[in-house]
Amino acid sequence: MRSSAHGKNTSETEITHISPHGVWLLSSSGKEMFMSYDDFPWFKDQPVKVIYNVEEPTTGHFYWPDIDIDLSENIIENPHHYPRKASPKT
Repeated sequence: MRSSAHGKNTSETEITHISPHGVWLLSSSGKEMFMSYDDFPWFKDQPVKVIYNVEEPTTGHFYWPDIDIDLSENIIENPHHYPRKASPKT
């Protein structure tokens, strides 16, 4: 006999803190990551509601639809491996 599936995962992706230095992101898997404005300048001058509007369509892949930014967990943890190809809007 098989057990039924456990309940729905209630953890959600969320922004836990916005500071003068960057943004803290908590993934649905429970991993918290910091995105400095030096490495991720697209977030620096955005309204709070835009930064908080983050989705995790698949585990470890994050999307901000209001500013059309896609980032993976690997990019966030290793920004020096991924030079920016686009500049922030001015």
